[in-house]
Amino acid sequence: MTMAAIEQLPDRVNADAPLVRRGRFLTTRFLLEVGDTQWLIGVQDGKIVSVERGPFVMPSWSFALRASDSEWQTFWSANPPPGHHDLMALIKRRALKAEGDLQVFMAYLRYFKDVLAKLRAQEVAA
Repeated sequence: MTMAAIEQLPDRVNADAPLVRRGRFLTTRFLLEVGDTQWLIGVQDGKIVSVERGPFVMPSWSFALRASDSEWQTFWSANPPPGHHDLMALIKRRALKAEGDLQVFMAYLRYFKDVLAKLRAQEVAA
């Protein structure tokens, strides 16, 4: 998975009508940290409206998802192994750190799982 794939997230998510519908009441900004690289992702009414690459001085976000580059690469592989296949599995293994307003994250957990799965190798190849 390349950094360019993260920048294509709006195209991948917004083309998936059922996914956008699932998040239709969600408007937020969250921080995705891949190793040392930070991304601010804006969501409005279930659509990804912005993807900005850091570094940031004082970013404003509702919650952050932080993991090492290698953990994200395994998560985004075409067929991730058990324990690497799901955001909650990453959290349980303490490979993914979720912080901030976790109510937003948990209320739309399925949406966020599916959004980040859009970066998997088979999705990127499609």
